[in-house]
Amino acid sequence: MSEINIYSQHLEQVAANYEALSPLTFLERAASVFPERIAVVHGEVRRTWAETYRRCCQLASALSQRGIGVGDTVSIICPNLPEHFEAHFGVPMVGAVLNSINTRLDAASVAFILKHAEAKVLITEREMAAVVNHALSLLEDDEYPLPFVIDIDDPTFVGGALLGDVTYEQFIAAGIPGFAWRRPDDEWNAISLNYTSGTTGDPKGVVYHHRGAHLNAVSNVLSWGMPNGAVYLWTLPMFHCNGWCFPWTVAAVAGTNVCLRHVRADQILAAIKAEKVDHMCGAPIVLSMMMGAPAEQKAGISHQVKVMTAGAPPPAAVIQGMEEMGFDVTQVYGLTETYGPCVVSEWQHDWDGLPIAERARLKARQGVRVQLQEGLMVADPATLEPVERDGETIGEIFMRGNIVMKGYLKNPATTAAAFAGGWFHSGDLAVWHPDGYVEIKDRSKDIIISGGENISSIELEDTLYRHPAVQDVAVVARQDEKWGEVPCAFIKLKDGANLSEEDVIAYCRENMARFKVPKKVVFVDLPRTSTGKVQKFILREWAQAAD
Repeated sequence: MSEINIYSQHLEQVAANYEALSPLTFLERAASVFPERIAVVHGEVRRTWAETYRRCCQLASALSQRGIGVGDTVSIICPNLPEHFEAHFGVPMVGAVLNSINTRLDAASVAFILKHAEAKVLITEREMAAVVNHALSLLEDDEYPLPFVIDIDDPTFVGGALLGDVTYEQFIAAGIPGFAWRRPDDEWNAISLNYTSGTTGDPKGVVYHHRGAHLNAVSNVLSWGMPNGAVYLWTLPMFHCNGWCFPWTVAAVAGTNVCLRHVRADQILAAIKAEKVDHMCGAPIVLSMMMGAPAEQKAGISHQVKVMTAGAPPPAAVIQGMEEMGFDVTQVYGLTETYGPCVVSEWQHDWDGLPIAERARLKARQGVRVQLQEGLMVADPATLEPVERDGETIGEIFMRGNIVMKGYLKNPATTAAAFAGGWFHSGDLAVWHPDGYVEIKDRSKDIIISGGENISSIELEDTLYRHPAVQDVAVVARQDEKWGEVPCAFIKLKDGANLSEEDVIAYCRENMARFKVPKKVVFVDLPRTSTGKVQKFILREWAQAAD
């Protein structure tokens, strides 16, 4: 019998059996297999996959002609338009790195990002003109080399100014439609650069690689059971974790991108009906907007729509309300550092017969790791020892695997701290249930410690959301001489609803332990980021100043 085992054969990695993973291949396949299928819808624009592929090649070619290549940064600040989708392919086709900037940022933040990212090209759009022009002036004052500016001149927007010397259409017209782009030589090469919100200082630049983008794009398909040809509505901003990698996901299933400039309930519901949208993503606030829309706007949706939600733990009441409208809600969880979703509230068929309120409660848990994420645990942040799976012991969520960022740009110390012990430290506090599902209780900075007792702001918010008069709610800690901290609730009421602070406190006393009841209630519109997250740092300031 031979003593040679399979590992002694020195089988080599060669061109025939290895190719670096990259989501760019999804675009080429969609165009070659489904050339006449509609890829993009925006107003009067309807482009096929063959047309979209050609335009992406032209963008890549035109960037190459300007000397843009491997490792160079191309920034874009733009709503969810077809050009933003094309940038997710055309930019990395030349090895450059796509930096998609939050459209809600102020000029100083935009200037910081452009400088920190060392952007050589900036693609902008007329709606962004005022902020971008101010940001460029700040860079000019700073004697920083200004990026080459390309203007998207979208006919659906009236107003704004053109800031550059060339429009997007003029720029790509100079490109070669059959440009011979190349996959990355190394799948570890950067594909995109996304900046965190920076609520406690300058934003951090999170670097994604081709391998992670490819795998998370496929993971979205698996987690959601997306079919070939899915019709996807862009309510989630493409600047947010590259739209949770969905530009690449939609290409993988050769689906249709239905673009939406502004996230408004009437436009969302109209697009769902007109284009037969069957998949969409959005923060819980987007779902609340849809639930609160007039009945006539919600009428006429006769097909099932799958909704993926994250950004902030959605209250069970919101999930229940959407399902009562006929929408199938899947909650996911992740961070900018994990390419967006890396945990999914996977449905178990044993739960099918449960009452809708119980089903909603189960769906409101963050869930289990997605198929292409290797590790997930809830553990003691100091020792990294996993906590008991008892649904009560609080620990920090940790992840590891291929859909975790390369690291923070120009920030090795923070990168090392985030990866200490071989796991990514999320900063989110959670419990681990006996069935293996994770449920977030709070961000580590958001937990309320009152008289030595931990109070979950999320638990409090979930309870308050169940009140029929409550439209939106957030709870933060308020300093208290006796208890150290006490809960302070900020509430937005539904139109026409009346509720007093005493009413809210009485309701809470009936539905939770007395020590968890808010000591202060403020009725106000909640400050939210462009991705739907409540800006709790603002609310903490308001809480201390509230009478």
